[in-house]
Amino acid sequence: MESSANEDIVKIIRMNGSRITLVGTAHVSQKSVDLVEEKIRSGEYDCVAVELCQPRYENIVNQSWWKNLDIYQIFKQKKATLLLINMALSAYQRRLADKIGVEAGMEMQRAIELARERDIQLETIDRSISVTLHRLTSQVSFWQKLKLFSGLLGGVFAGEEITEQQIEDLKRGDLLHAVIDEFGESLPQIKRVLIDERDRYMAVKLAQLAKSPGGPKNILALVGAGHLIGMEPTLASPPGPEILSELDAKPPPSRAGYYIGWGICLFIFSMFFVGFQRSPELGWQLMLTWAIAHGGLSALGAALAFAHPLSIAAAFVAAPFTSLNPTIGAGMVVGLVESYIRKPKVVDFERLRDDIVDMKMWWRNGVVRVFLIFFLANMGSAIGTYVAGASIVRQLLR
Repeated sequence: MESSANEDIVKIIRMNGSRITLVGTAHVSQKSVDLVEEKIRSGEYDCVAVELCQPRYENIVNQSWWKNLDIYQIFKQKKATLLLINMALSAYQRRLADKIGVEAGMEMQRAIELARERDIQLETIDRSISVTLHRLTSQVSFWQKLKLFSGLLGGVFAGEEITEQQIEDLKRGDLLHAVIDEFGESLPQIKRVLIDERDRYMAVKLAQLAKSPGGPKNILALVGAGHLIGMEPTLASPPGPEILSELDAKPPPSRAGYYIGWGICLFIFSMFFVGFQRSPELGWQLMLTWAIAHGGLSALGAALAFAHPLSIAAAFVAAPFTSLNPTIGAGMVVGLVESYIRKPKVVDFERLRDDIVDMKMWWRNGVVRVFLIFFLANMGSAIGTYVAGASIVRQLLR
């Protein structure tokens, strides 16, 4: 029988002759680290399952993973947005860790260390972070992604203090329900991808583990406390393993943004056509307006991020064209040029975890700076669409 202090965060599920002890943790809590150590050292468990995917597990085990990170290839493969969101999430967790004095995810690190020391079977049950971020960027609206990203950045730099008691309170059922419900109301699509889908994914992975022939009989499953709400009822009646293929699928991006982008492109070309019909001088003037607004504002964004002069020039030249092509953004071109000309140094990767939460270091760390250039160049080009579009319409209405 679990103590009353832990009854809200420790759930026992029996399945196919196996016992799953589901423990909810706060990823920046010393009490969670202590609880994990206590559970594993008890000697009751023949398997430890952690809320990690294989790539994240390998990053924890191999601390020099950053040596293999090629920023140029990330931009070339159009994965910059995924990594940018991941960096924002990491920065938010790091800020909480700095306030509490415990490294984010330390309870998972200790679980790995103790399982290896005691030769206990270790399983990763979370969905791949790349799949989760891909589904987030492809299935969530632009405004919801912007709201999430701005909220994370605001959380990194907000001045209010966070107490350890507030973190520990997240493990209490009532408050946790309130937090999840509020998140679901304001950002339902994001909650579905980041929380609900992973709840089902991890529950099915645990069910498979418990039902596997000759599998472990006493499983300790360590997950963030926020997942208990969804995982417990799913484990009571788990869906079949085929659901994993569905949740692992990388759907194509939403077509809405694609059609809106080409709609804007068609509208602008129509304005150019109308301008040239009135007079060649007006037509060229409209095209010049488009080029200067996009090129100038995108180049300004790159310059504000202290981009290389050639990257700034690339922003000025590329933005007027990329703004008429929804499949590529100005930031992607500028990021490719910047990462090719000024490859981040080893020390930039070594300091990444610290520099990402210090705003003044964004311009000094080569890794963070290239993503800042990517973001601001894209933002400048996006603003240029509205500035140039409004100016073109005004010129045509004279």
